[in-house]
Amino acid sequence: MTKSVHIELVEGDDALLTGAVDAILDEAAKAQGHPFEGRKVQLRALDADGKMLGGLIGAHLQRWFFVKLLAVSPEARGGGIGAQLLARAEAMAREDGLVGIYLDTFEFQAPRFYLREGYREIGRLPKVGDAPQRIWFAKEFNETGSTT
Repeated sequence: MTKSVHIELVEGDDALLTGAVDAILDEAAKAQGHPFEGRKVQLRALDADGKMLGGLIGAHLQRWFFVKLLAVSPEARGGGIGAQLLARAEAMAREDGLVGIYLDTFEFQAPRFYLREGYREIGRLPKVGDAPQRIWFAKEFNETGSTT
């Protein structure tokens, strides 16, 4: 029988809650023989003066590299920084023996960019009214580390 519980809305970003939920998921995955003990990666792009121009945040997940966030500041867009960040993440994923990289974006953000970088679309959420569609992309590596 289910115990009576109180569900509480947490405003803002609660690092303790995030850590606790991550720990529950990690423990459940370990119990199933598929631990989430992957490397977390944070890359930062800086100009000559040390000003941050962009960054990439991702992690190893079940033999894949997941790009959680990739952003380039508006004034630095079009200069190849996003491509450099992705290339560095790809190189690290290959070195670590991962299968490939996957990520998602919205249709108003960067789908053409990912296609140019060799990613292929693997899925979309259905279009709902005027809300932008979310699109998933992946790039798989072959045994030699190049893309398939």
